[in-house]
Amino acid sequence: MKAIIGRKMGMTQVFAEDGQIYAVTVVEVLPNVVTQVKTIETDGYAAIQVGYEELKESRANKPEKGIAKKANTVPHQVHKELKGDEMAKFQLGDEIKADLFQVGDVVDVIGTSKGHGFTGVIKRWNQSIGPRSHGSTFHRGHGSFANNGRYNHGVMPGKRMAGHHGNKSSTIHNQLVIAVDAEKNYILIKGGVPGPRKGIVTIRSAIKDVKNPEKVKKLIDRTPVIAEAAATEASPAAEATK
Repeated sequence: MKAIIGRKMGMTQVFAEDGQIYAVTVVEVLPNVVTQVKTIETDGYAAIQVGYEELKESRANKPEKGIAKKANTVPHQVHKELKGDEMAKFQLGDEIKADLFQVGDVVDVIGTSKGHGFTGVIKRWNQSIGPRSHGSTFHRGHGSFANNGRYNHGVMPGKRMAGHHGNKSSTIHNQLVIAVDAEKNYILIKGGVPGPRKGIVTIRSAIKDVKNPEKVKKLIDRTPVIAEAAATEASPAAEATK
């Protein structure tokens, strides 16, 4: 299993040559720098710690500076441990780039879901709303707490009530990698992924078996068209300056 961390930038759509549309999430994947190597002999488990996004030296604390010094790199804003047999080949100071994954790979995406604060049971647990007319006084309440005499001294464990909603780890399984560009540092993943824009996500190899994975069709390359349009727009401006 292999893994990498990135930053969710939002959603868009791309087109295949046969006209099929893929709704994709754009994940910015800057080079992950290996800042620590955990071994079974010294730490009791095998993993690597990576740093993501460079941090100004003046804004780093002493532990962050010490980690960066040992890895012969600069401090980073985010540090996260990645596990997997394929991650053991990386050494201290190595860079892991977006091309760790290939088009057509099936991956799991782990992120922190959006926080919604304190919410009621209608929004938090998708319960049905009560009658809105005929003198009903029950609209968005949590319902009965009756327990048929089984737990008279309190509320039965597992009762769905109002409370803190969201802002917890969430995993989306078996997402398809549509495009990878190591030079521009991005990965396009089919469908949505957890978390808000600019949220940190972890992309790892899928842990569940996929019997018939979807084949990714070749995307339309719009680079020549964009370059031609940019040149056309630039030429009148150049003539005007003359």
